[in-house]
Amino acid sequence: MDDTELRTLVIATLKGIAPEVEEAELRPDRPLRQQVDLDSMDWLNFLIGLAEKLKVEIPEADYRKLVTVNDLVAYLRSKLG
Repeated sequence: MDDTELRTLVIATLKGIAPEVEEAELRPDRPLRQQVDLDSMDWLNFLIGLAEKLKVEIPEADYRKLVTVNDLVAYLRSKLG
C-alpha cells in the first residue's frame, strides 16, 4: 500500500468517526485532533479503526507520535513494511 492509499484510508477512517470532516480543508502537517476537534474517545476509536482495517498493532505508547496525517501515514507505512 503506497502513501496515497494510506492517506485515503486515514481520511476514510476519520470520516467514519467525524463525518463532518472536509478532506480538502485538512492540512497534513498540522495536528489532526485540533483540526477536527476530536475528543480522546473519538481519537482512540479512530486509531483502533486504523489498526483493525490494516491488521496492525498500534501500541498505546505510540499514540503520542501520531499527531498529523503525515505522521499517521509514515507510521502505518513502517508497520506494513
